[in-house]
Amino acid sequence: MKKSTIFAVILGLACAMGASVGSAHNTNIKAYWAASGIFGPFPIRGLIPSLPEDRARDITIPISMWIIDHPKGVVVFDTGNNIAISDGNCKTYWVPGNCDFLKPSQRRADVIDMQLKKLGYSVNDVKVVVTSHSHLDHIGNIEMFPNALHILQKRELYQAWWPEKFQRGSGAHVMADYDNARDFNYLAIDGDFDIYGDGAITVLDAPGHTLGNSSLKLKFRNGDTFIIAQDALWMRENLEGYPAGLNFSVKTYFESADRLKAMSDLEGAELFFGHDEQQWKEKGDRWYK
Repeated sequence: MKKSTIFAVILGLACAMGASVGSAHNTNIKAYWAASGIFGPFPIRGLIPSLPEDRARDITIPISMWIIDHPKGVVVFDTGNNIAISDGNCKTYWVPGNCDFLKPSQRRADVIDMQLKKLGYSVNDVKVVVTSHSHLDHIGNIEMFPNALHILQKRELYQAWWPEKFQRGSGAHVMADYDNARDFNYLAIDGDFDIYGDGAITVLDAPGHTLGNSSLKLKFRNGDTFIIAQDALWMRENLEGYPAGLNFSVKTYFESADRLKAMSDLEGAELFFGHDEQQWKEKGDRWYK
C-alpha cells in the first residue's frame, strides 16, 4: 500500500473517532426540571433516620421529573405521583399512613401531562420514558404513555411486580400505578445505556435504593454535563454518609452514591439530587441548554 494511501486511511479513522467522541456536543438537547408537586413539611429524620439529632429539621421536598428535548425525540425521566392524588385526594388512592406523613401537595397542573403541555408538548410527543425505579412518586403516571418506549433496568421490572415484603408493607409500591402498563413496549436494560447512541442521554445503573434503580447523565452541546441522581441520592446529606431510608441494600446504595460522586468530580458534571429542598429552590422549574 502506498504511503499516501496509508496516510489517507489513518486520517479518515482519526476523523471518524473524533466525530464519535465529540458527537454529544454536536447534539442540541435541552432539559427542563419539573416537579410533581411537593412532599411535606415533615421531619427529615423520617427519610434519613441516621441523621444526627442536632441536624433535625422539617423539610419540604420536590418530586423531581425531567423533560428532555432531543432531536430524535422527547425523553421523560420519571412521571411523578399519580394523577389520582391531586388536589387533596391522596387518601382515596394511597394508604393513609403515606398521605399523613408525606403530606403531598400536588395540583392537577403539576402532573406530567400538564407539565408537558405547559412547555408546548403532549404525551404523544414523548418517544421515550425512563423510569428510575418503581416507587409511587416516580412511576405514578407511566400509564399516560402507552405509545412510548419505556426504559427500565430489567431487575426493576421484577422489583415492581414482586417487591420485597418490607417495601410492600411500606406502601412505596402502588401497583395500580402500572397494572395497565404490563404490555407496554419495554426496553429492559442491564447496566448503563446510551439512549440515542450519541452520548447525549445515558441511563446510569445505580442500584441500592431499589434493586434496579437508575440515574441519568446528560451531555449538552456547550460541554456541560449533568448527572441526575434521582433516588440514588435524595439530598446533600446522603453524600455525607447518611443513607436514604427504605433501601434494598445500604452497601449497594453507597457504592452507587460513590460512583455518581466520582463521575461528577472526574467529568466536572453538575450533580442534581432527587429530593433536595434547597437545590430545587435555586435551580428547579427551568430549562437548561
